[in-house]
Amino acid sequence: MTRDHRPLAVFDLDNTLAGTAHRQHFLEGKPRDWDSFFAAAPADPPLAEGVELCREAAEECRIVYLTGRPERCRRDTVAWLAAQGLPDGTVHMRGHRDFRPARVTKVEVLRRLGADHEIRMLVDDDVLVCDAAEAAGFRVVRAHWATPSETLRDAQEKEGRT
Repeated sequence: MTRDHRPLAVFDLDNTLAGTAHRQHFLEGKPRDWDSFFAAAPADPPLAEGVELCREAAEECRIVYLTGRPERCRRDTVAWLAAQGLPDGTVHMRGHRDFRPARVTKVEVLRRLGADHEIRMLVDDDVLVCDAAEAAGFRVVRAHWATPSETLRDAQEKEGRT
């Protein structure tokens, strides 16, 4: 088997490739309804700008998906990626009971990936993840095409859920 030495293009999912606005309401109450929030993910509409960028990147790069979604969402996530016609790629998900902030977990994965491969870019919508990745020396493309959600940003930082 030949090892693929192409650089990596790393893509976030929620609000980068997948629109989450239709399921934000599950996070507005106390306590947040995480089970329903993630159960609704298969109905996410694709975000055209992110999908197009991912397809373009796949012409020169190996695609990697890096999401804060929990591992239990893998089957639905992989099915959603395939249904959108997105390029095949390894999917890195949050481990069971890992509630650290996304800015910590994602940079940890980037460093691990970067030990063996050039990382051409990280594409993510989370400002704190983007800032942390840039501070760690990674090239970042900020996904400004989705409507920002303070509720989701708060959940990512304080509850480490996505």
